[in-house]
Amino acid sequence: MFETTINDITIKLETDLSVFSPSAIDSGTLAMLSFLDLKEEDKVLDLGCGQGPVGIYCAKILGENRVVMCDVSSEAVNISKSNAVLNNLDNLCIIESNGFANIEDKDFTVILSNPPYHTDFSVAKEFIENGFKHLVVGGTMFMVTKRLEWYKNKLTSIFGGVKVREKDGYYVFIAEKRAPSISKKKKEQKNTLSKKLQRKQKPKK
Repeated sequence: MFETTINDITIKLETDLSVFSPSAIDSGTLAMLSFLDLKEEDKVLDLGCGQGPVGIYCAKILGENRVVMCDVSSEAVNISKSNAVLNNLDNLCIIESNGFANIEDKDFTVILSNPPYHTDFSVAKEFIENGFKHLVVGGTMFMVTKRLEWYKNKLTSIFGGVKVREKDGYYVFIAEKRAPSISKKKKEQKNTLSKKLQRKQKPKK
């Protein structure tokens, strides 16, 4: 177990080698949280919660009824549930879900994610496209990775724009949902981008 303080909020975490960054909260997550300014009325989704630091941090600020956490890993979900209790958040909603598969709410104002950027982009693609659908208009998606171009282009194609901040070797992407759906123009941009990416990913003969 370790204890850490983020922006004057102290969190205790039990951990396990089966989850991401088992010995400390990783620098990418800390970079993302440094740009987060929660409002009292916010409703947060911690997408890919791991051992739970992001969701627990948000719940300590907003209250556990304003936060939902999820992860595809049953081990991560169980550890997050234990950590929620350890931090006196006994009723925090933590769901086992492959991306948005088991997430029914579509009224989030903030979605936070540190996606697995060492693999292909399929997970991040699903997170971004379905993240847009689960945000209210005016809601914001935060993502943190060490890769710039693909995430910048993908978020722009779905959200119509994205702010990029850099800290400690990580890129933090902040994308606001400005309309109920992706416009025709944005869809055309998305299709063009997809074709470009497909050409880039084709093996050279």
